[in-house]
Amino acid sequence: MSYSFPGEPQGILPGRGRLGAGRLVNAACLGVVAATVLVVMFALLRAPMKDDLAWLIWVARQWLRGEELYVDIVEVNPPLIVWISAIPVLIGDVLGTTAKQVAIPLFAAAALGSAWASARLLQGTGPVFERKVPVFTAISCVLLLMPGVEFGQREHLLVISVLPYLAMLIRVMGGLPVSPLLSAGGGVLAGLGCALKPRYLLGIAVAELCLWLHRGFRIRLAPLAAGLAAGLYILSIFIWYPAFIERAIPLALTLYGGTDTGFWQIAAESWALMLGLLVCALLTWWTPRRTPAFGVMLVLTGFAFAATVAMFLDGKNWFYHRIPALMMVVFCLFFWCADAVLHHKGEVRLRRPMMALALLPLLVYAQDTSQRFYGRLVLAAEPDTTTEVRLERLIRREKVRSYVAFSEWIGLGFPVVNNTGVTWASRFDSMWALRGEMWKAQRDGVAPEEWPIRHWVVQDFMEGCPDLVVVDRRGEAMNYPAILSQANPGFAAVWARYRQIAVVDGLQVYRRQGEGCGAPAGLG
Repeated sequence: MSYSFPGEPQGILPGRGRLGAGRLVNAACLGVVAATVLVVMFALLRAPMKDDLAWLIWVARQWLRGEELYVDIVEVNPPLIVWISAIPVLIGDVLGTTAKQVAIPLFAAAALGSAWASARLLQGTGPVFERKVPVFTAISCVLLLMPGVEFGQREHLLVISVLPYLAMLIRVMGGLPVSPLLSAGGGVLAGLGCALKPRYLLGIAVAELCLWLHRGFRIRLAPLAAGLAAGLYILSIFIWYPAFIERAIPLALTLYGGTDTGFWQIAAESWALMLGLLVCALLTWWTPRRTPAFGVMLVLTGFAFAATVAMFLDGKNWFYHRIPALMMVVFCLFFWCADAVLHHKGEVRLRRPMMALALLPLLVYAQDTSQRFYGRLVLAAEPDTTTEVRLERLIRREKVRSYVAFSEWIGLGFPVVNNTGVTWASRFDSMWALRGEMWKAQRDGVAPEEWPIRHWVVQDFMEGCPDLVVVDRRGEAMNYPAILSQANPGFAAVWARYRQIAVVDGLQVYRRQGEGCGAPAGLG
């Protein structure tokens, strides 16, 4: 008696040579995945942790200790990412290791699990997906390598959670069944993944619209489960975290615009993404409508388009905001190239220029990814040369107990605080809110009364009384001591007791002379 998997050729038993060649290919593919995992782990575990991730891990630890989110700690992200960040904190405490040493392998395991589930679900949907191990390898390498330093960002986790959902949708597009259990589970996972960045629920909606346009309207369990999961999560925020609605959202709406980038500048900086998306649209249009390949192209291009719209709605010129759209474009182009090579679809006179058109953005992405990852490998090989590690050494040498950094770069606070255990003397992760207050005051002619950020920064400073202060005056950075002294004379009196003791990579480092800071004066 023999058994077969979906998509496996029936009625023909492969010969020993073919079977042996298949095993060699699978072994080589798994070797590529293993090597990729090792390189990624070396680069990310040895180099300083990405500042956003380090901050969220610190927030999760404070939350686990009883601090109230959005009240004691200023954070503008909904609580799901804090809950996720608490998992490596708890596991690390049990194992006696750092949260970073748990988080990075945990995210990598999630990526591999998503890639394997997607490869299994895609089997039978077309000849390109018949061999699940090579498909798993391709998906894994993109998920592991493409984010670079942004590995584990919300956008990265979102793609990891959504891929199995899209694979199920492609199965349905091809007329293949999906069990109710898989549909419900994949829908819940995708709904929660998109809840990390709610705008990306647009991606699920557009993908479902593509299915309706291709095969007609039908009620499916997966999108219902995704919507239910996202809806229950939003409801839980209203019930358990009203401060997010009352404080975090108004704060972000009022001040986060200080870091906004104009539409045309984002478009210019995202030229590679826009090129790839345009190529995907052309290739989708060129693919015959009645072939399985068209359904795959339609779903991936549709989600990539929606993710690009969400990126523009975010209004930030940050690379990790492009990750969902970029990854979907890469998956789409990889698939088209593999399908074209295997089946030589289309007219001969058009095949080569179309293949060149598909390879062009892939080569651009490969170069960009290699440059980003090479920079991380250099830092991993020589971590002592990084600004973060130099600051950590100074903090330990000076036996610092409390610390703060006046800068918009979160990295001066995190992972420095995570690795040294010093007390962070601010409710903010950086001075982005102060920048927002100054931007708002300059734009409207008056500072927002409901968000007196300068007074809050002074209050935290006086109460925290940091032993060491880093002031970032590089480039066009603000003169933080002057701004805070003007906002509160009490700060100026205390700041006079600080003396510069070092310069680290252009950053001015000040040490407090004597004990205590005194009571803050004139705080509103």
